[in-house]
Amino acid sequence: MPPLLFIGPRFLLAGLILLGFSWPALRRMPIPRIRRGLLIGVLLSAAIAFWVLGLHYSDLLGESAFINSLGILLVPVVARLLFGDRPPRSTWIALPIALLGFALLSLNAGFRVEASQLLMVCAAICFALLLNVNTRVVRNVPALPLTTLQLISVGVVLTSLSLVVEHQPLALSSSILGWFMASVLLASSLRFFLQIKAQSMTTPSHAAVILTLEAVWTALLAAWWFSETMTLLQLLGCSLIFAALLINRWYWVRKVLLRWLPGQTP
Repeated sequence: MPPLLFIGPRFLLAGLILLGFSWPALRRMPIPRIRRGLLIGVLLSAAIAFWVLGLHYSDLLGESAFINSLGILLVPVVARLLFGDRPPRSTWIALPIALLGFALLSLNAGFRVEASQLLMVCAAICFALLLNVNTRVVRNVPALPLTTLQLISVGVVLTSLSLVVEHQPLALSSSILGWFMASVLLASSLRFFLQIKAQSMTTPSHAAVILTLEAVWTALLAAWWFSETMTLLQLLGCSLIFAALLINRWYWVRKVLLRWLPGQTP
């Protein structure tokens, strides 16, 4: 399946599944809030499009995951540029380390930025912008109906875009359809449901640290499932990006560590 055709219907079906759970809340929601949720979904569409195209052209899923995680570091920078917020000191310490890590990943390609890396950077910027807009524009919208609106919006936008710019396959095998439905049910609907449920059951500090590990898990699973290997430069670059993430989230990391250490209080 072409990348946009895979991701568009996947998000659309996942959004329709979540619609069954969020419909009572959506019926009570004012029309302007629904409209804002759908419009922000257009921004999410751009982020998802860059992300899936980056994966399409990438040879290493682990590397792509670490580059995409730069969006976490860019959130306070975007807030500073657009809304005048003052980022914490840890952001300015983490950014040069992350940029050095990205530079090492680029050096591995022979002093050039690959198309997949550039697409992932664009996705990270869009995700950082999306998180800022979500915080300010739809702050009072419950998580489940907001997620439903955004998934449906992404599905409609990217499916329509795929029909215009991509060559559509004449037929799909049953195995491809099986993996597609697995991605709809497990990687989209179940994933968002579990994330929303888990965030309601834990502290922000624990959630922040766990989500920071997403790139690490992606790299480990890619190594196990696809036998991916990295060069020394790639490993060093990813390690620097991960170190930058920990520095950027150090306030939360410290709170979690103090909770785990016996006899310590945050």
